[in-house]
Amino acid sequence: MIYKILKRPFFGSFMVKWKNPLSENEKREWKRFSIKSKSGGLIQGMFAKTKIKNPKGTIVLGHPMGKEAKGYFLKRNYTYFLRENGFNVVVFDINGFGESSNGNFSYFEDITAVSIKTKELIPDLPIGYHGISLGAMFSAVSFADESHKFNFAIIESSATSLVDFWIRFPIAYKALRTMNFLMPKYKRKIEFQERIKEVKHLQSILYIYSESDTWVPISMGKILQENTSIPTQFWLAKNAEHAEIMKSSDKEIYQERILDFYNQEVVKYNAE
Repeated sequence: MIYKILKRPFFGSFMVKWKNPLSENEKREWKRFSIKSKSGGLIQGMFAKTKIKNPKGTIVLGHPMGKEAKGYFLKRNYTYFLRENGFNVVVFDINGFGESSNGNFSYFEDITAVSIKTKELIPDLPIGYHGISLGAMFSAVSFADESHKFNFAIIESSATSLVDFWIRFPIAYKALRTMNFLMPKYKRKIEFQERIKEVKHLQSILYIYSESDTWVPISMGKILQENTSIPTQFWLAKNAEHAEIMKSSDKEIYQERILDFYNQEVVKYNAE
């Protein structure tokens, strides 16, 4: 209960009862799973196999802030697009969002826990991660954890730190500054631009940003890229709001860029 109260300045309006956007027929294609995260939350996720005979790999999708939670990817056809192009898909709710119970603020623990579960579900295929905004920011901490199971990743619209993101929102910003003062060690642990220097196991990261994003400027992505200790790529959308490239005029080229990256990484993985 204490964490639910502490999260209200940041996520209060988003932590609501989740509505599944899938039809009854579509639901039959998905298998549900639950895992306990070190964040303290019980994480709810779903897994669906690719539509083609020979899967290339599995992609885990980490959602941005919002009431849709994992439904963000279902409603914008990320899952359909990936499954049509040879990839299994895993979606999940970060703790406190969607169907997952509340845990603490260590959302990176949820991402790591889902990677381990994904490896259990499909042990013989490479695992990619695509995080957007919230799901991207905390992935940097997860990637620094020796226990994560990802082989390659897309980081989209990630801020360099929580302070850099929340500074536009006065109430949340003041709450964050107070928490940072009380927990300085934890603040240092989740400095994304520092943790990205400690990436483990990943072959490569593709950074995606938008020139029209008024919440997270391109400069933040460039800082993360410069601090990354493994090979990186960078792609820019021209005309998309924060976390909404799939609804923009750049949608088709965005999908092509994502697919090209995943296919390249699968070839690399199989060549090792």
